[in-house]
Amino acid sequence: MIRVDRLHKSFGAVRALRGVSFDAPDGRITGLLGPNGAGKSTTLRILYTVFKPDEGSASIDGADVVTDSLVARQRLGALPHGSGLYPHLSARENVAYYARLCGLDSGVVDDHVDRIIKLLEIEDFADRRTKGFSQGQRTKVSLARALVHDPQNIILDEPSNGLDVMATRSLRELILKLKDAGRCVLFSSHVMQEVAALCDDICIIVDGQVAINDSVDGIRERTGCDDLEDAFVAAIKLVGDD
Repeated sequence: MIRVDRLHKSFGAVRALRGVSFDAPDGRITGLLGPNGAGKSTTLRILYTVFKPDEGSASIDGADVVTDSLVARQRLGALPHGSGLYPHLSARENVAYYARLCGLDSGVVDDHVDRIIKLLEIEDFADRRTKGFSQGQRTKVSLARALVHDPQNIILDEPSNGLDVMATRSLRELILKLKDAGRCVLFSSHVMQEVAALCDDICIIVDGQVAINDSVDGIRERTGCDDLEDAFVAAIKLVGDD
């Protein structure tokens, strides 16, 4: 379970987060939505320990991301916006290196890597250097890296960015399998079709604040909009009218 409690974060005069709170429970898919600059990426970066909050707290399965950051990272798989792959290592080497960083015993690393390469269907380019990979190939390798240590909690920041139709369909099937296995999945996306197809719960952030946080049906009911995109726009306007 991922828990966020009254997070505040500023960058100079810019208040990126102003008291953001929500829970992402196990066995459910939680969407973190908002317009550009709303604070989504800042929230996610705090969760995977790149940033520290100015106020408030966040935890991964009870491990505080600031005071117990190593344990929090071990319980988390993160696909950030931007792959960050080592270009002179092969896809397989990138994934294996991350598996070792996550504390997997050397005796099981190869098995874990082979399994995730097969699961994500990247055998054709697994032993090529990642320099020159397409955006879709980089995304798949980054996802393999995020999942190789079998984390209970998964954060995905715009995971379908750059993927073709078939790869996007495979990604959605994988996310649903993670949910069915009882994992906690938190992801950010601008694709409302993707959100509608996957999410159980949605937290919409506007100007660093939570505009609405509810189940998909609850958001539709509270905004009076059957279409999720219309509900998203209505939620943003509610904050603007306050």
